[in-house]
Amino acid sequence: MSNVNSSLEPYSSKERLKPFLKCIDYTVSRETFELFMDPETELLVTFPRPSEKDLPAYYESDAYISHTDSTKSLMDKVYQMIKSYSMKRKLKLINSSSSQKGKILDVGCGTGDFLEVCQADEWKVTGIEPSLKATALAEKKIAPKGRLFNDISEITKEEYDSFDVITMWHVLEHVPNLLEYIDLLKKLLKKDGCLIIAVPNYKSYDAEFYKEFWAAYDVPRHLWHFSQKSIRRIFSAKNFEVLKTDPLIFDSFYVSLLSEKYKYGSSNMIRAFKTGLMSNLKARGTGNYSSLIYLIKNT
Repeated sequence: MSNVNSSLEPYSSKERLKPFLKCIDYTVSRETFELFMDPETELLVTFPRPSEKDLPAYYESDAYISHTDSTKSLMDKVYQMIKSYSMKRKLKLINSSSSQKGKILDVGCGTGDFLEVCQADEWKVTGIEPSLKATALAEKKIAPKGRLFNDISEITKEEYDSFDVITMWHVLEHVPNLLEYIDLLKKLLKKDGCLIIAVPNYKSYDAEFYKEFWAAYDVPRHLWHFSQKSIRRIFSAKNFEVLKTDPLIFDSFYVSLLSEKYKYGSSNMIRAFKTGLMSNLKARGTGNYSSLIYLIKNT
């Protein structure tokens, strides 16, 4: 699998990649970005990639809901309702993936709701969240026992091979150095520990329906765009084993609602519901739901 490593990094150029789609950043800048495909893995890559210095500015928006607990707009209310339901399902998933309630690391913990639920269930929680605004909200929920860092590099080598579970809920698509990050996750996880990753799936029906208006492309915040094939190829190259996938069935409705606004200028709830429903129905046969959770074992 060494050829996968060589083909993925550093992606500093478009060499070997094929043009796939042009998208607009509808959340912040209104700038146009391009997606290119690695034909070997089906991974899509966003170009141009903002510099490390410039990237935080693309997250500075009240519309970036995962960094707030807002319930002001209809979109906020829908998001918070789905988030509340998802917390219980996520907790059930991590409890089924580990033989003990030990240490859990949530990368991209946002405002800390998931960590709060895990801590109440007797997990020892650590969170990573670069947004200071979101961290301030998370601290109130998990203090004083829980720990928070702004960057995963702040976790010292003394904690290598110590986490029972690492979760990344719609975070992997944001990390700048994909394979290096996976290497670090592997070091932090215990042998036979579990990595749980949720990412959008651009092979879904709603992605094909909305094309460049599909909200889950979310350029340039999403630097990588995954299919089931790309996840399996990348993680198997790093000696992980994908044990199973689970759908996030509400994502198709939420993403369709946002995509309606991007495509038509307003959110048509009826049309968004129909598209989201159709996406889930088609995925029952293909497995290509709008977003997928991957349960991945550290072998």
